[in-house]
Amino acid sequence: MKLGARIFKTGLAVVLALMLGELFHLPSPVFAAISAVFAIQPSIYRSYLTILEQVQGNVIGAIIAIVFVLLFGNHFLIVGLAAIILIIINLKLKIDTVSLSVVTLIVIMETPQDEFITFAILRFATIMLGILSAFIINLIFLPPKYETKLYTSISDITNDILKWTRITNHDAVDHTLIKKELELLKEQFIHVEQIYLFYKEERTFLKKNKRGKIRKVVIYRQMITTAKKALEILRKLHHYQYDFYQLPKNIREQLLSVISHLNNNHEHLLLRYIGKAVQVHTEEMEEYVAKRNELLHLFGDMQKISSEQLTMDHMLQFMATILDYNEQLEKLEILISSLQQYHREEIEVDVS
Repeated sequence: MKLGARIFKTGLAVVLALMLGELFHLPSPVFAAISAVFAIQPSIYRSYLTILEQVQGNVIGAIIAIVFVLLFGNHFLIVGLAAIILIIINLKLKIDTVSLSVVTLIVIMETPQDEFITFAILRFATIMLGILSAFIINLIFLPPKYETKLYTSISDITNDILKWTRITNHDAVDHTLIKKELELLKEQFIHVEQIYLFYKEERTFLKKNKRGKIRKVVIYRQMITTAKKALEILRKLHHYQYDFYQLPKNIREQLLSVISHLNNNHEHLLLRYIGKAVQVHTEEMEEYVAKRNELLHLFGDMQKISSEQLTMDHMLQFMATILDYNEQLEKLEILISSLQQYHREEIEVDVS
């Protein structure tokens, strides 16, 4: 388990909540610490959304708690019934912070009967203080550069996919090992998608920066899509290996040559995005058209030679995947070329 920034922010939020609770002489500052733990989020924007939801949920929880205690008392059966009603209301209102609002309800309903209203208000204020503490910590300790993490994650997973593709192309891979690697790469894409979501949620305030952010969000989305197509080629190379080696040697070699060429283009596009490689857009576009035509010609040759229907079905899927990969690379080429040709001055690629 890695110790990330969120773990340290949670600890700091707990400390701040307890300190403020003591400073304001609140009767149970521990409740502020508990609510601070619930409220910590990985980004300022998510923290903002969370605090809005938690304020709504806790206000509803406090109101239900006070009404139930005043009308029915605080017997444990009454507390359970109130919790059920609170959860139903939160779900109807699509408020996701159900847990903390239920904690608020229980804390208030378990308040001593003497001066109940006063104690209920104090405990509610204590919980809100914890939420505020978490929000302050999120503001002070800025989240990581999600663009840097996103580009690095996409680059790393792409390089891993291309590395294993090259090994598979040379028929030098252990089948058990590649099977495990495919599962691992699939799981890594979940992490990449999460970072992409964090990056997409980050808010910019200048109009110029907003335009640039939208363009980069589209490019990163295309980078992820293209990497997934590269993974699909690797998966089919492994899955259809027997059928693939039933093809004539010259067709196999031409197919592997096309895949290798597209893989190289993929690497160059990622480097070009951060200014570490140069490509001529018109020449690249012509190459994608040429590779598409070459693949269609190869498939025509395969139809004339193969007599195994199963092999043809699998090879049709394999060829379609390569064509799709070629198309996604072409789209990425267009996006990056447009960014660098028309928007270079207004967009800074921050992946350092």
